[in-house]
Order: sequence, then C-alpha cells, then structure tokens
Amino acid sequence: MKPTSSSSRKTIAILCGVAAMATAAGCGRDNELDISAGVGVTATRDKCPAVAIPLHTGDITLFDPATRRDAAAIDVVATITKLTPQCNDTGEKIYQLADFDVVATRRDAGPPRSVTLPYFATVVQGGTAVVAKRLGQVTVSFADGETRGSGHAQASAYVDAAAATLPADIQERITRKRKPGDADAAIDPLSLPEVRAAVQRASFELLVGFQLTPEQLEYNVRR
Repeated sequence: MKPTSSSSRKTIAILCGVAAMATAAGCGRDNELDISAGVGVTATRDKCPAVAIPLHTGDITLFDPATRRDAAAIDVVATITKLTPQCNDTGEKIYQLADFDVVATRRDAGPPRSVTLPYFATVVQGGTAVVAKRLGQVTVSFADGETRGSGHAQASAYVDAAAATLPADIQERITRKRKPGDADAAIDPLSLPEVRAAVQRASFELLVGFQLTPEQLEYNVRR
C-alpha cells in the first residue's frame, strides 16, 4: 500500500509498532521464560508470535458510487473481530494460526448478497521488520432481507523457533537472582541496550488486517 498523504504514511509506520505491541501485551503464555530481575514485577515471555490487528486496518468501508465519500454513499462496512490465536511451538518451526470473524452491515436490506474482501497476514520481527506477508480473501454473506452479514477466515504463519528463542547468555542475565548488595542488584537487565536488542530480535508478531487501497486507508485515518 502506498499512502497518498503524510497522515497515511505515519499510519503505515506504526502498523508494526505501537498498535501491535499494545494489543500483544496480553498475549503471553508461561511456556518459555519469566523476565524479571528477581524483584518487583515479573513478565512472561512467549516464543509464539503475538497476534494483533494494526491500527486503522481492522475496518473497511465500501462506497456506492465508489467515487463518493459521504455517509449516504456508504454501501458496506465490515470489521474484523474475535481474532483468536492457536499456537504450536513444539517443533523447529513455530506455527501460529489465527481464526477471525468478519461482521458487516449493508445499506440496503435487499436480496441475498455476498461480498468478498481482501485481507493480509504479515509476520513482523522486532516490531518493524516484515519477514513474510500473505494475502487472502474472506466472503461475507447477507441473507435475504437482512442488513447484517458475517464471514470467517484464518491467517497463519511459521516462525523459526531458534530465531524466537533468546540466547542462553541473555536468558541468564535476565533471570539470574540478585541479592541486596550485589553490584547490579538495582539494575533492570532489560534496561541494558544489548539485552533489550536481543529481546526485540527474538520477538515476532502475526498482524492481520484488511488489505486496504490508499483511499480506504485514508478514509479510516481521517474518520
């Protein structure tokens, strides 16, 4: 996607950063490593990619006529919802599957109708580096006389388990118990640049959203 304004360019820049990380903050499981300095708050790090919907890509609006952007011309509005991850991290390749629903409303309660919408599934490493992207389609069906419709789809990704695992020396620095009086007792290991960089490199995300045109993205940003 190539945004047509500075606001859209800023949106693309944060798709794989702030929005995704905020959503992913609650996605951890206790299958890898407790990150702490031996005192205070303990966070659990997960090898499985976090699953999130980037900012401004969870909704899509279709217009009829397509050139208009006023409320009276809105034909269909669809939203991604119930994004549910299922991860298998037992092999050399971590497999992350994400099921999701799409709910939509149409302007006119007419005859049965199906609308096919494009979506993307992007694997991001370290919050910014796109390592894979796939495109798919989801079909939303409206019953006769109904203005609400729904559809279901899946997105998936493979991540190298070794790349998602922290090096042993970094794990030891993070998890080593520290006692009062130790030289580094008051130092948060995650504040060290080399530790923070290693954690970032080993962090992956599966981002799912509608594959928007520049005009559709611009509409989502501005509304």
